Amino acid sequence: MIATVRPTLRINGERLNRSLFQLAEIGKLPNGGVSRVAFTPEDVLARQLVQSWMIDAGMTVRIDAAGNLIGRYPGLQPDAPALATGSHIDTVPVAGRYDGCLGVLAGIELVHTLQDHQMRLTHPIEVIVFTDEECTVLGCKAMAGELAADPDYYRRRDGTSIQDCLAKVGGDWSQIATARRTAEDIVAFVELHVEQGGVLEQSGHPIGVVDGVVGQHRLAVTVMGRANHAGTTPMDQRRDAMVAAAQVVLAVNRLAVETPGEQVATVGYMTVSPNAVNTVAARVDLSIDLRDLSQAHLDHLMAAMRREFAAIATQTRTDITLSETLHVLPTLSAPGIMTTIREVCQELALGHTTLTSRAGHDAQEIGRFTDMAMIFVPSQAGISHSADEYTAPEHCAQGTEVLLHTFLKLDAHYATR
Repeated sequence: MIATVRPTLRINGERLNRSLFQLAEIGKLPNGGVSRVAFTPEDVLARQLVQSWMIDAGMTVRIDAAGNLIGRYPGLQPDAPALATGSHIDTVPVAGRYDGCLGVLAGIELVHTLQDHQMRLTHPIEVIVFTDEECTVLGCKAMAGELAADPDYYRRRDGTSIQDCLAKVGGDWSQIATARRTAEDIVAFVELHVEQGGVLEQSGHPIGVVDGVVGQHRLAVTVMGRANHAGTTPMDQRRDAMVAAAQVVLAVNRLAVETPGEQVATVGYMTVSPNAVNTVAARVDLSIDLRDLSQAHLDHLMAAMRREFAAIATQTRTDITLSETLHVLPTLSAPGIMTTIREVCQELALGHTTLTSRAGHDAQEIGRFTDMAMIFVPSQAGISHSADEYTAPEHCAQGTEVLLHTFLKLDAHYATR
């Protein structure tokens, strides 16, 4: 018999954490890390395991044209739009066991708990494994209708076409448009994720209520000077690209530190030519990564950087050019879902704080077409994308508990939709 929602419902934390360890065995590295890059045999094998867990939890499973693995647990109103959750199980080349995976396995545990108690919500529930989050974010972009039209844009570094990649996981580029979803399909999406930073651990709170996912500008900067002899060229006759590049780096950092707001800016890549000890540098290529939750603020910072760089170019007699390599718009969390998450934390006596996601997530794209929010749990020492990534079992269970009870409340909140 299908029962109504009971507030005493609890997830099985032991089962959840066991699944995290079992999944981490696929692609396990000698250093204890995990390597499960999208479309590799390890990724395919992990998808098969997760699909079997979805079926065990009472879900039907399908794979869309973008290769997204979608488990669906029926609701009392089968035609109602779904409440959805999920994340990704592909990894960077050397990763830990929690990034992305917790969000997927928490969704399965949520459904498994309902099945254990012979319960269904009014809305169907979908648990989604998004395709290739770590490289192209192809799965969630396809679902949001934000894909680039040219398949060559998604060609792998080794030259493998995206058509061949998708075929490995059951997708089909020729039908990619069919992967698009709308708010009529998914009424709300909530993603549980490890923070990948140290804010929660420092605050002492086990739960983070995410107010949004930052927008990003990535810029390629080229500084052109003139190569010359390091010994014979007087200082006042130099057009030193390295000196100009150093000033660019300092200007980026100064703008991020001194401008009011919570923006972050990073120069993380630099190459020098001719890169010789006795030669004035002729050219420097560097990258800028700029992030904030406000697009208007990002636009202001971009304009300020361009003014600073123009002044540096004049002072150093160099040429400085910028080209944008990535622009991702910020996505704000739905206030109503944030309120619901806070209510759940209070009812479960779990401390919580509001914070911004400064890393990109699948939820960022899903939030472009439906209500979205995220729940964070602490990352020990703020470490992620590393074999040393760790989130305590009790924090994984607490985050999943919050996700479950958030869904119970959202089911009533969206009852008329």
